[in-house]
Formats: sequence, structure tokens, C-alpha cells
Amino acid sequence: MNLNPHWELRGKHALLSPSQPSWLNYSEEKMQNVYSNIQAVELGTRKHALAAELISLNEKMPRSKRSLCAYVNDAIGYRMTPEQPLYYSSNCFGTADAISFENNLLRIHDLKTGSHPGKMEQLKIYAALFCLEYGFRPIDISIELRIYQFDDVTVENPSYEEIENIMAKIILLDNVIENSKSTSRGKAWTKLKP
Repeated sequence: MNLNPHWELRGKHALLSPSQPSWLNYSEEKMQNVYSNIQAVELGTRKHALAAELISLNEKMPRSKRSLCAYVNDAIGYRMTPEQPLYYSSNCFGTADAISFENNLLRIHDLKTGSHPGKMEQLKIYAALFCLEYGFRPIDISIELRIYQFDDVTVENPSYEEIENIMAKIILLDNVIENSKSTSRGKAWTKLKP
């Protein structure tokens, strides 16, 4: 028998996937909530893409307290780079929604479109990654972090100690992962030896 190839489905996963069978226990209401959450995530992804494009094109939005408008306008006003990857290692990297570094001031802005309040820890990690990647000591620079959510802006200026602690944790845990990889490879090699 020749099976249908379904090329268009390769690499994709269904919402009602056999590999994640927890949906068998969902009520109709639970399924509606799960689907609504997926739609909200997709909308958030589209808003981030739109914001990045507007910032890249230097295209301001109407003056408004709406999170998207304020985020785009502020990012343009501060000449920020949208969707900037920050890298320490293959174990620790991420993408800042908008970032700039001028006159020893690091700005990181994050647009949140979900219903759960954003956490400043995420932006502090981006600040630590920036310092690690570009060789800055947090004590030598100023840092301003902003979350745009619920038509409001939350601003925080973390202490250099907070960022240094996160940097130290990144280095420590990255070393743990790398040592674990080496140990795992060694064990695999030992098993292969006759």
C-alpha cells in the first residue's frame, strides 16, 4: 500500500497531537481556553513583528498610551535596535525586543502582549547578556529597563550588583552544562570502546 505523503504536514504538530495526548482529558471549555491562548500567542508574535518593522522603518505611531504605540515611538525616539539577539553561549542567549547603548546608558525595552504581567528578571538577563557579550562591567554603565504592557510603562533601573549576580549565575550554570556535556560524551565514548 502506498501511504499518503502529506508533505505539507512534515515538521508540524497538530493541536490534537497523538504525541501530546493530554487533550483527551479536556472539557469543551478547556479546549476553548487552550485555543484562545494559542491565538493570543500568535497575535503577540504578529504585534512584535509589526513593531520591529515600524521601528526599522522609523515609522512612528499616533501618540497614545496604548502599549504598542508607546513602545514603537519610544524605541524610535531613543534610536533603538529592534529584535536584537544577545549571546553568551549556545546555552544562554536571547532576543531583546528593543535595545540601545549610548553615552554609557543601556536601554532595554520589552513589549508584552499577554494577559500575565511581564517580569523584569527577563530584561535583567538581557542586560547581563549584553555586558557579557560586549565586555562591559555593570558598575561602569547605567541601565534602564522598560516593560510596555496593559497600556502602561513599568521602568526599573537595576543596581549593578543585580546584573553582576545574574552574570555570575550565567557563567556558573553554563560551566555546569558544559562539564555535563563533556562527562556525557566521555561516558558515551567509553561505552563504544570494545
